[in-house]
Amino acid sequence: MHQVSVDLADRSYAVLVAEGILEQAGAQILAAGLSGQAAIISDATVSSFHAATLLSALESAGIRATLHIFPAGEASKSLAVAQEMCSALAAAGHDRKSFVIALGGGVVGDLAGFVASIFYRGIPFVQIPTTIVSLVDSSVGGKTGVNIPEGKNLVGCFHQPRLVLVDPLTLRTLPAREYHEGFAEAIKHAAIRDAAMLDDLVKIDPDTREVPAALIARNIAIKARIVEADEHETLGIRALLNFGHTIGHGIEASRPYGEIFHGEAISLGMRAALYLSEKHAGLTHEESQKILALLQKFHLPLVLDTDIPTDLVMEKLSRDKKFSSGAIRFVLLRHAGDAYVDAALTQNDLRAAIEHLRQPI
Repeated sequence: MHQVSVDLADRSYAVLVAEGILEQAGAQILAAGLSGQAAIISDATVSSFHAATLLSALESAGIRATLHIFPAGEASKSLAVAQEMCSALAAAGHDRKSFVIALGGGVVGDLAGFVASIFYRGIPFVQIPTTIVSLVDSSVGGKTGVNIPEGKNLVGCFHQPRLVLVDPLTLRTLPAREYHEGFAEAIKHAAIRDAAMLDDLVKIDPDTREVPAALIARNIAIKARIVEADEHETLGIRALLNFGHTIGHGIEASRPYGEIFHGEAISLGMRAALYLSEKHAGLTHEESQKILALLQKFHLPLVLDTDIPTDLVMEKLSRDKKFSSGAIRFVLLRHAGDAYVDAALTQNDLRAAIEHLRQPI
């Protein structure tokens, strides 16, 4: 078992990574000091694969649990569904002594974490991520929230989990598109903090579901160290995790939620960020091409559809949380593994980067 600690004083927690740990979830939850009744929140797809295993593991540990399911997809990450989940928990008899278990990918984790943060003014929750995106990124750090028509993740709060259980075996149930999109976040981690990981990612076969637990833990450790340094994204350090996300979120929001997967949009956003890094931060063309080749290897898009207007992307990204009082805060690379937040880019720079995405790779 690989363990990564997230050291946040009284909000500290462990991330445990091991094949088969889902079957030990009850024991691990008890060991983390949680008690009371559990409310499992999952989507219709993930629950069909993994809810029975989790329920059995909880029952074996003497933990009573109820299961609450919502429709799969980004469209469910809404205030309306959050309210439905809160009502379902109340109807099932949950109270401030209960805790939530988020079983699923990034949408489930964000939504279930948000529900946990507001139900009875906040109850504990456990993350059990089941996608690459959620394994290496969104399950750690305490960001919870939902989307509104004006933008992605604009309603939410910081609510750290009490425990994160990562079982790489859950990846075997993922469809190819959902599997591949998650590697955008792993490639992002390598690009901003661990250039050597780029070579390790090259060794992974993109068409299997075999991802070494050690590599997953290495990604989580990058995220954990950044979160520890800047939990609430007030110092500019945690903003480094937004590499590729400013333009990426603008592209994602330019279509109905879920039509473009998060990792697919971030892949496009990273190509734009690499273009700007070459022009403004001194990143070499060779380093940029190495990262782009990895994105291609995992079947991620690098060319923006012509039916997504640049003006629409600009409008959407201007509403993104990464803008501070209207100023652009954009993550660039000096070198692979060396990222920083640039405040000197202009609207015209961003527009040029979006237009660059129209060109063949």
